[in-house]
Amino acid sequence: MSARTAERWLTWVVAIGGPLIVTAVLVRFSHQTQRDYVFIYLGLVAVVGVIRGLWPALLCAAISFLCVDWFFVQPLYTFTIADEQDIVNLLAFLAVAGVVGLLASRRRQGLLQSEALARQLQEANTELIRLNKEQAEAASSALRLARSEQQIKALQEADRLRRDLLANVSHELRTPLGTILTESTDLSNAETPAEARRTLQTIAAEGRRLKALVDDMLDMAVIESGALELDLVSLDVGDAIVAAADRLHRASPDRKIEWNADDAHAAVFADWDRLGQILDNLLSNADRFAPPETPLVVRVSRETPGLVTIRVIDRGPGVPNELRERIFERFFRGESDGKAGSTGLGLAIVKGLVEAHAGTVSVEDAIVPGAVFRFTLPEAPAA
Repeated sequence: MSARTAERWLTWVVAIGGPLIVTAVLVRFSHQTQRDYVFIYLGLVAVVGVIRGLWPALLCAAISFLCVDWFFVQPLYTFTIADEQDIVNLLAFLAVAGVVGLLASRRRQGLLQSEALARQLQEANTELIRLNKEQAEAASSALRLARSEQQIKALQEADRLRRDLLANVSHELRTPLGTILTESTDLSNAETPAEARRTLQTIAAEGRRLKALVDDMLDMAVIESGALELDLVSLDVGDAIVAAADRLHRASPDRKIEWNADDAHAAVFADWDRLGQILDNLLSNADRFAPPETPLVVRVSRETPGLVTIRVIDRGPGVPNELRERIFERFFRGESDGKAGSTGLGLAIVKGLVEAHAGTVSVEDAIVPGAVFRFTLPEAPAA
């Protein structure tokens, strides 16, 4: 016999046996108001209704009615009822017992529904916890996968940069080294002092080119490693422009540089040497691309609170829109006018130095043919 079958049989045994047991106990006591015993039966019906439901409660009420009529209503031990009031009382008892059983059974149904709902909620909560766990595991896996992809891309990019760096460095070194080796070999064959002097000048120029390349590579390594140290002081932009113009005139004495001294009288918070390096690289870049006898223009303005904006403008071919981001990459060079001296790192160094000063650098649209390089530096607080 299964557990559910045994439980059903026990339900009916309790519904039948409960009133009999109560009656067996009550008949032993003599009480002048034995009709009050009906409340005990009503309580029993209510308990059966709550525990077992409506039909067992109705059966319990019917048996309780018969027991009360037989044992406690005159004449005793017969189902005959002498007093009409007793008939009314018994019928009222039967009706009340039915109502109590009905209410108790509904109470039981409510409890069962509540228990079922609680189980459903618990199962839903368990399922939700499982789904959340699976979702968390899936998210964690996706995050690990994304990180792995980022690491792979970073490694691939690092490998590409390494290969590009080796290719560019080997290319940049090959030309001056080849020239130095060739000229130094031919130096012994020079027939006149003038030829020897020309050869030595060529060797010296290529040596300076090698030094510039090594210096720029060292600067890039310091910038990219985050080890750049700046001696930040309040300095005048106009003084830095004058010094940079003097240095450019040593290589290009005929190049004119125009700027407004009043506008350039602006205090910035910067490193003097690094600001000079920024201006040198931008002016040198403009000098290579600008046609001869056209001036280079440097403009200084205050367009954003707390920042000083500096522009270097040339009349060269300009920078196409699709190259305005790439132009600040290492070893990227456009089509110049053939002048030597570029290492392909100048603008990349400019970007790194400007950003180290908490500024920005970009290429702007030019009103007339040419290129406009714009960078910002933090304005020095007023003294």
